Amino acid sequence: QVQLVESGGGLVQAGGSLRLSCAASGRTFSSYAMGWFRQAPGKEREFVAAISRSGGNTYSADSVKGRFTISRDNAKNTVYLQMNSLKPEDTAVYYCAADATTGWATIDQYEYDYWGQGTQVTVSS
Repeated sequence: QVQLVESGGGLVQAGGSLRLSCAASGRTFSSYAMGWFRQAPGKEREFVAAISRSGGNTYSADSVKGRFTISRDNAKNTVYLQMNSLKPEDTAVYYCAADATTGWATIDQYEYDYWGQGTQVTVSS
């Protein structure tokens, strides 16, 4: 069982930056691929970014490519999402998730086994 706790959300003006963190419990963090997803009000949850177990492979949604960067520190059991040039349409609850099975950076939310509680990101115009 893995517990994931996100932090770093908040209110920011358009064009600003935030860094989200997701801390994982347990000693097997390096065996999980990790992903970030988001859900805006009235919309379905969507993929944002993912990173493989080692951190050697990453994948980002087209909507955030060039602005958001996913990274991980296996020694700290933490995955990060650096968000730059934020736009109002980035407003959502952001969730991190752990994939205990595939090991690679997958965009499919149904491949993920564990989810955090989410952190709110609000971007004002």
